[in-house]
Amino acid sequence: MPGTSTLAVEISHVSQHGLWVLLDAEELFLPFEQFPWFRNATIAQICSVERPTDDHLYWKQLDIDLSVQSIRNPAAFPLIAR
Repeated sequence: MPGTSTLAVEISHVSQHGLWVLLDAEELFLPFEQFPWFRNATIAQICSVERPTDDHLYWKQLDIDLSVQSIRNPAAFPLIAR
């Protein structure tokens, strides 16, 4: 019976400024200034991240879905509410 495929993702560090996500051999920084949803989250909530696809990160406990591209280039994905 085949198992479920999983892609590597790990939170490598959390500071007062943001968090670092390790994706395979790439480490990305998510500053709280640009990703405010994580600012008041617990370490356990932040570390409970899944990577369903290459370009998708999901924090179920926080109900946060992010494209990896939005982390690499946040200016291309502005936070605009209408």
